[in-house]
Amino acid sequence: MASTSSALPFPLSTPYHHTDNINHNNPSLFTISPPPNPTPKTPTIRSRLSRLLHKVFKTMHKRDVIAWNTMVSWYVKTERYVEAIRQFRLMMKWGIKPSPVSFVNVFPAISSVGDFKNANVLYGMLLKLGNEYANDLFVVSSAISMYAELGCLDLCRKVFDSCLEKSAEVWNTMIGGHIQNNSFLEGVYLFLQAMKTEHTILDDVTFLSALTAVSQLQCLGLGQQMHAFTMKNHTVLSVTVLNAILVMYSRCNSVQTSFEVFEKMPEKDVVSWNTMISGFIQNGLDEEGLMLVYEMQKQGFIADSVTVTSLLSAASNLRNREIGKQTHAYLIRHGIKFDGMDSYLIDMYAKSGLIRISQRVFENNNIQNRDQATWNAVIAGYTQNGLVEQAFITFRLMLEQNLRPNAVTLASILPACSSLGSINLGKQLHGVSIRYSLDQNIFVRTALVDMYSKSGAINYAESVFTQSSERNSVTYTTMILGYGQHGMGENALSLFHSMKKSGIQPDAITFVAVLSACSYAGLVDEGLRIFESMKRDFKIQPSTAHYCCVADMLGRVGRVIEAYEFVKQLGEEGHVIEIWGSLLGACRLHGHIELGEEVSNRLLEMNSVDRLAGYQVLLSNMYAEEANWETVDKLRKSMREKGLRKEVGCSWIDTGGLLVRFVSKDKDHTRCEEIYEMLERLAMEMEDNDHKSLS
Repeated sequence: MASTSSALPFPLSTPYHHTDNINHNNPSLFTISPPPNPTPKTPTIRSRLSRLLHKVFKTMHKRDVIAWNTMVSWYVKTERYVEAIRQFRLMMKWGIKPSPVSFVNVFPAISSVGDFKNANVLYGMLLKLGNEYANDLFVVSSAISMYAELGCLDLCRKVFDSCLEKSAEVWNTMIGGHIQNNSFLEGVYLFLQAMKTEHTILDDVTFLSALTAVSQLQCLGLGQQMHAFTMKNHTVLSVTVLNAILVMYSRCNSVQTSFEVFEKMPEKDVVSWNTMISGFIQNGLDEEGLMLVYEMQKQGFIADSVTVTSLLSAASNLRNREIGKQTHAYLIRHGIKFDGMDSYLIDMYAKSGLIRISQRVFENNNIQNRDQATWNAVIAGYTQNGLVEQAFITFRLMLEQNLRPNAVTLASILPACSSLGSINLGKQLHGVSIRYSLDQNIFVRTALVDMYSKSGAINYAESVFTQSSERNSVTYTTMILGYGQHGMGENALSLFHSMKKSGIQPDAITFVAVLSACSYAGLVDEGLRIFESMKRDFKIQPSTAHYCCVADMLGRVGRVIEAYEFVKQLGEEGHVIEIWGSLLGACRLHGHIELGEEVSNRLLEMNSVDRLAGYQVLLSNMYAEEANWETVDKLRKSMREKGLRKEVGCSWIDTGGLLVRFVSKDKDHTRCEEIYEMLERLAMEMEDNDHKSLS
């Protein structure tokens, strides 16, 4: 499907002129199904039925095993598991011999309360009752399910292996149990084993379980084989199985194949559309996802809460305020609510830069009704928008509500410490992570590595990384980036090679981190080899960030002409302000005045006013270093005429828990004169040291 960057998929209303304006009566953006009619109070009905059932049971003169089974089954269905187990024990106490159905009924209650001891006792009792019980396929399935719920896959295997004849339900329960316990590879092996078994007819549930396992493993080759097998063994695939195939291909980053399957589906339901829309958005094809929402409506399907969730995600990713606002307006207009709705809205507005609306959504939600995701979303929103103090205030307020922070909370608040440059706050949050047993969580560990690296404490970052029990590509990339920022290029390269040896595949961002590290450390030849390997061995198409790293890498070591030729041969791909800006910096560093003029002219052609001032100042400084004051005056005058102003530089230091901020050319600081005297003294000492080293 072609990209639609030039036009939005919906007939949009008049643009909003006020950022806080949400038009609840906007003309139809998409059709949303009305909220369902009020249903009777289920708990009230259940309690009445429960009393009635209990009354009938008590009046029975002869309570046989069927009556007892009915009672146990009812308590399980109404999630009163302890009472279900009590009824089973009473039955045994009254000398009623349990039937196979008795065990089928009570096993779910045992697993739901996590009673491992009684699980073994009951299964042992079942075995003593003979083969009629032990080989009953419903009992076997129920026992496997019970042990899977308890996390005992070894006991699942024992029950499974003891079963002489295995039905599709037994296979399904066994495969599903492994998937439930994240043992996806074993789940696939069981599926392959089931396929080879004679007289076993696999059903849709079997294929759904196997496809779920492949989706979680994100193994495209295995998924393709699974798809081929299902096509071979089924004349017509059900919509449910085809939907699972869509999910599998999307999860395996093969969204194009997923869409090809989608287009060929003879019948589609709303789940099919939602799955494909979500697949596009999760794979970064947000505009294609939006177009599919439009097409879905043309086909007569009504958008539901899942569709709306995808729309909000796309609006967040695209920073598209209009689609986000219109989606919100229709949620309000149609009275639609769903779990996590507020957190999606807060995230969307925050990423679109409308943090005040984001804050309003948060505040309009009663404080007792705010769930963990809502708090996390608003904390992340404040951090992303640079409102770090507000992020910490909200975090403190959350703790005051006796809400435990989770991994997402800490991963959202830790970047605020980096923004403030406060390592003390970071250490306190590290302590919080230990207190709540979150310090080994991979997301928290990665955020800690990032925070310590950016706060200048690379040794702490390294310590957190080495003590991590689990690492993924993001963790490795963050540590590599930290090494690079501290000029530790050799460490970065060593870790990069260790990452590959451990079987973790580097992605595009990993290569940006490695190339940056090579640039900082002056490891040009190694960096160029890695750049070529990225394209050749990992089939990763270079982006602006990669090109910028290479240009910077060459420029830093004085290979400015080579850097210039590299950028020129990129053509349109290289027509990016960051790349040419990096080249201009290299020209200044190594005194390439004429080339600097040419590069500056290229930057002027790009007409990026908000970024241009800094580059113009850079060129002006180049001429000043050559004492070409006439050209300096011309450039400064040109900047004034164009209204270009360079943003004032600012830095800060955390000393004794106090954050001290310094602004370039500041005259308002209380110790201003003392600071400038110290700077002059330091500059003189540095010059003296330079002269001594040269003599």
